[in-house]
Amino acid sequence: MTFLLLLVTLTACAASPQDLSGKMFTFPQETNTARVILTPTPIQELSALTICHRSFTDLKRDHALFSLATQSNSNALLIFWDETNKEMEPHIRDKKTEYRGQDYKPNTWHSICTTWDSASGLVQLWFDGQPSMRKYVSSGAIRGSTMIILGQEQDTHGGGFDLKQCFVGMMSDVHMWDYTLSPCEMQKYVDDLNFTPGNVLNWRAMEFQIIDRVLIEDKLMTCH
Repeated sequence: MTFLLLLVTLTACAASPQDLSGKMFTFPQETNTARVILTPTPIQELSALTICHRSFTDLKRDHALFSLATQSNSNALLIFWDETNKEMEPHIRDKKTEYRGQDYKPNTWHSICTTWDSASGLVQLWFDGQPSMRKYVSSGAIRGSTMIILGQEQDTHGGGFDLKQCFVGMMSDVHMWDYTLSPCEMQKYVDDLNFTPGNVLNWRAMEFQIIDRVLIEDKLMTCH
């Protein structure tokens, strides 16, 4: 019975879509195993995208915020904080660009969104609702079988985790679209208004698998 309980605690999954509204994933410790695998709507390729999430951490080192790998590109889509250079780094198809100047305060909820279009190859970061300049990163669609992971950075498809790049903290409201959101839709997401949920990943109807110690809790907000 004890073993069965442990198994249920360490590996949990939502075989059918689960509404996570008002919830968050809590990653409570530094580890190279704990993660959440997200199951997207079936896609053949991504020629444009927007990925948004809210996160809260006190980490003072490098860490991954979102990791999507394919068989051919381990960093097909990676959102990464580089602590040494104090920059947010979107990676697309194993190419990256850097954004500096974000007020990435510890112990604070931040809304972080990234858009990319394969035709132009341009990426743009929206940090707490403020748009960055648009930069070239990579052209050409993202193709192949995807593995999407929260909590770890993939150096191989579904693996290659580094203890010193894991995420420790809380994460919520993960949405992904197969198109670039308009500035008005982006603002609605930031303000948590009536925005159109993601059609690739939808926090309100999410299929996922939890591996090791990641908790689903009520989202902690400050009391006003």
